[in-house]
Amino acid sequence: MKLVVVAGIPGSGSTTVLTKALEHLDYLHINYGDVMLEIAEKEGLVDDRDSIRKLSPEVQKEIQRKAAKNIKERSEQDNIIVDTHCTIKTPKGFLPGLPKWVLDELQPDMFVLLEADGDEILMRRINDTTRIRDLEKLSDIKLHQEMNRAVSMAYAALTGATVKIIKNHDNKLDESVGEMIRTLQ
Repeated sequence: MKLVVVAGIPGSGSTTVLTKALEHLDYLHINYGDVMLEIAEKEGLVDDRDSIRKLSPEVQKEIQRKAAKNIKERSEQDNIIVDTHCTIKTPKGFLPGLPKWVLDELQPDMFVLLEADGDEILMRRINDTTRIRDLEKLSDIKLHQEMNRAVSMAYAALTGATVKIIKNHDNKLDESVGEMIRTLQ
């Protein structure tokens, strides 16, 4: 069975491409944050997702590790796509979305990054009225995608996984979905 991590910065269209591709693939779609929430709720630590980040760093790390172990165990029965973030942009800098203790448990086979041009991402964010996002400059968007590339290669070096980059340009959704399907078959 395969365990694949799919990631893209906000506005890259990763969720859209993934949702469409999964209509044609035999993979179980798992959101990493949802698994963390399930574990934290089960242990009586939180009542909602936003409360996880208020737990002590040690407790958060343990929940991350348990989530990775849970997902890895599920990958023994099913092909798994883990929907998560390679990097998380914070006011104090970038955080790795999959720290070493998570990678040690998860051991993915592949990382798939969904990317688009900075101006495409900027316009998608502006036009998405369902979300409240900070406005970023094109250079910030480019940097975030570069950080995703760099950290995904570091993750690959630690796990032996491959890294595939799929471009998701405006008006080319079918092409992006097709490439995702071919990549995951």
